[in-house]
Amino acid sequence: MYDALIVEDSKPILRNIQNLLGSLELPVRVAATAANGEEALEYLRLQPIQILLTDIRMPKMDGLTLIEEAKRINPLLKVVLISGYSDFEYTRKALNLQVFDYLLKPVERRQLKEVIERVLEQLGTQNDRDVQMLKEIAGPGDQAEAQLVEPLRHYGRLVLVISRQPFTAWTEKWRRDELQARLQDLFQPYACQVFPTRGPEQFLALVQATAQERYSSLYELLESARRQLVDRGISSSIGGQREPTEPGRLAELYYRIADLLKEQQRTGRGVAIDTGAPLSRLRAGDERLPPALSVGFTELIRGRRKEQFRLRLVEQLAKWERDGVHLVELERFVGLLVDTFSLLSAEQDPEARLDLEAAAKPLFEADSYRGFAEGLIEWSGRCFDKLLAHHRKSGQALFRQVDEFVRMNMYSQLSINDVALKFHVSPSYISRIIKRFTRSTFVQYYTGLKIKEACHLMENRPDMKVKELSDALSFSDQHYFSKVFKEYTGCSPTEYKEKRLGGQPASRD
Repeated sequence: MYDALIVEDSKPILRNIQNLLGSLELPVRVAATAANGEEALEYLRLQPIQILLTDIRMPKMDGLTLIEEAKRINPLLKVVLISGYSDFEYTRKALNLQVFDYLLKPVERRQLKEVIERVLEQLGTQNDRDVQMLKEIAGPGDQAEAQLVEPLRHYGRLVLVISRQPFTAWTEKWRRDELQARLQDLFQPYACQVFPTRGPEQFLALVQATAQERYSSLYELLESARRQLVDRGISSSIGGQREPTEPGRLAELYYRIADLLKEQQRTGRGVAIDTGAPLSRLRAGDERLPPALSVGFTELIRGRRKEQFRLRLVEQLAKWERDGVHLVELERFVGLLVDTFSLLSAEQDPEARLDLEAAAKPLFEADSYRGFAEGLIEWSGRCFDKLLAHHRKSGQALFRQVDEFVRMNMYSQLSINDVALKFHVSPSYISRIIKRFTRSTFVQYYTGLKIKEACHLMENRPDMKVKELSDALSFSDQHYFSKVFKEYTGCSPTEYKEKRLGGQPASRD
């Protein structure tokens, strides 16, 4: 059943419309009548009305002013204008105020029925749309609760999103019935209804828009609600704004508020945000991860400097605890670490990023910021240990490949750049690998292999001359070969041949 209010200063016309409505056999009842706009407005402030039938010309407050004020109270109100032929200019202006339709005096039963039937059809569609959108917002197990109480079906509404404050302990009070009771106490006598959402730590609340009249601003209402919940042991952040007059916007508005609220949530204390404020003002404090901070931590990871990284991380986390930090900045920072660690281990494990993300996700479920900080330090330490182990393992594998490649090219003249190009790494990395596993430079290591090969040739092919050995092993000239050979073995090539052929061991460093 829908409630209608008739506003008409002529008593005969008022009685006629009232009688006609009663004879239509439609789910509409005349809840009240008024002789002018002021009386009607007072009633609208106190009682939920879905259909308003009003004259244009009335004393004290005319129909156009009444419609404008009534729409502020209830943007969803369906208004049918009653006018005479001479009032057509007023009727045209009224259509700009989103009047549903208009009837000419004297009102006829057939015309009234046709208009009211269309009003009822739209009201029913509107309610069905709201229920469907609430089901989309709610989780699969909560869709049975997606029903609006009567005042909220037809009054203007404030849309509030309530999110549990990050790094606070979960309590039994974080339940729909508890939030409903606390907010209903605050907004009484205005209607308020709380709905679960797909997010386990987030609720949607719809509040009769006239509740805002008690407060100087929507922000004051939101902050009052946040403090009311904090006083009851429910740490939360709240974002909200008035629902637009266009139908079918509830789900869109919910997701917009939820996104903006997440951007503004900080550690340390909850926030209240009027998301209807200009975006530039809302996002003025939205801190992005400073480039210097990003580069500093990624370079420490790339350099495998575990202890320096840990000291800097402890310092940064303490600074964030002292100053407060946006939750999205923490998420970006952890995402940066995940990206960097996974990038360095991707060659060995393509699924490393998924594993790192899964391991990092529980960090944001900590009961306190300090718990988060300790968890992040421990998590990053484990990442470093895996990275260092992988680095040692991959270094051994690379050295084996480099050593095999170099031994296959002892009769050529390789440079460190040639080796780096072959294995798609930097020359400096090749240099570090060679140094780690041979304790010598690349030139020393490569030259040593050539000298050993020269010794092998002299033992197996004693007829080879020194110049032939020098040319075969790609030395620049015979004299340089002899000089290098003596540095590595302690004797000249000729002396070495004489000793080996004479059965005496060659002298070596």
